[in-house]
Amino acid sequence: MKSDSNTPVDVVGVGFGPSNLALAIAIEEHNERTDPSERITASFVEKQERFGWHRGMLLPGTTMQISFLKDLATQRDVCSQYSFLKYLSERGKLIDFINQQSFFPTRLEFHDYLEWAAGKVSSPVTYGAEVSSVGWTGELFEVRVAGSVPVSGRNVVLAGGLRSKVPEGVQLSRRLFHNHRLLEHLRELPPLRHQKLVVVGAGQSAAEVAAYLHESYPGAEIHAVFGKYGYTPADDSPYANRIFDPEAVVDFHQSSNELRAQLLSYHRGTNYSAVDPPLIEELYRREYGERVSGRRRLFVRGASEISSISESESGVNVQVLHRPSQDVDELECDAVVYATGFEPAGIQDLLGPLAGACDVDDQGRPLVDRDYRVTTSGQISGGIYLQGATEHTHGLTSTLLSNLAVRSGELVDSLVAAKRAAQSGTRVDTTAAPPAEGEKNLVYQSL
Repeated sequence: MKSDSNTPVDVVGVGFGPSNLALAIAIEEHNERTDPSERITASFVEKQERFGWHRGMLLPGTTMQISFLKDLATQRDVCSQYSFLKYLSERGKLIDFINQQSFFPTRLEFHDYLEWAAGKVSSPVTYGAEVSSVGWTGELFEVRVAGSVPVSGRNVVLAGGLRSKVPEGVQLSRRLFHNHRLLEHLRELPPLRHQKLVVVGAGQSAAEVAAYLHESYPGAEIHAVFGKYGYTPADDSPYANRIFDPEAVVDFHQSSNELRAQLLSYHRGTNYSAVDPPLIEELYRREYGERVSGRRRLFVRGASEISSISESESGVNVQVLHRPSQDVDELECDAVVYATGFEPAGIQDLLGPLAGACDVDDQGRPLVDRDYRVTTSGQISGGIYLQGATEHTHGLTSTLLSNLAVRSGELVDSLVAAKRAAQSGTRVDTTAAPPAEGEKNLVYQSL
């Protein structure tokens, strides 16, 4: 739905992926049960033409790595009309899903759930609207959209998502591409001439891409190249998973920078450059089976790196260096897929010149209060909130789905507190922890 009004809203959401979708749901559910004076008005802008979440990686059979209970709403409100269980019920699939005896839906089904929620939520969303910058008038934010009038709001929530990360010096093309839009790139790929495809990366996506290519191109060799000796199993054990709990966000934010760095280092194996053990075992079975049969198609090249790469009209010449022996294998291949991860969009990319008003740490990262509000040294009275790009202040769940339901509720509480403060002439203390269950007020300080 598109907003037809230029009336300022309480909050403008930049981006409408899962994070701001969860926020829109939390706002709607808050408004349904609160006094009209404390209702939050919101509008969202999204550069995609329609809702979509990693469409290029909706590979057949791939499953989510989190429980369906970590959906857009359940951890905040188990009775929400936007839960995954409600989606299953409306789609007529609840009993069949239960019979699977699994906590992990396929990625394709979870995407359908997200689309269902995006089509159901009441907040206006303007699609096909790319934000050029965000300005501050002294009273309101103006979210400037290319080819359209600005959208005005008293607060902004930036959820610019993730951008693809590739090794320095790599120039992407139709034969050299990131896995983010894998399916689209494969549709555009010329017919295979060399029957060889290379996958760079050691994480879950890299392993999924290698498995998918191996299945989809039965006449081609698949070469998986990464610096580790082998794929590392993801740590999905119950105690390690506590790093994704809402309480872990509280712990992380109140920790020193040194302790934050230690916690991130301790638990990188839960999320970064790690692969689900069943997929590792499946890839190993395939590679070993091919060794036995004598017809090799899957080559997992651990402790290796691409030392040289050159593209021509007919293909890509890749030199793979085995780092321990320094031996080099030369491959004439048809494409190289970089499954080398993502990084959050920088605050400068999202705000433009207004980013200069945001306080930063000694590494240039934004200082972010517990309620996800960027500190601005009093230069701006409105709130700039971040969804994503807060791993350094709020921990590993910053760019993940695990904490969306709880975080969106915390954002609504902060927005309500800011609205009350503006109405009463007081100032909200954004450094305080969000309210405990059953409490709905942040701490105020008099002006």
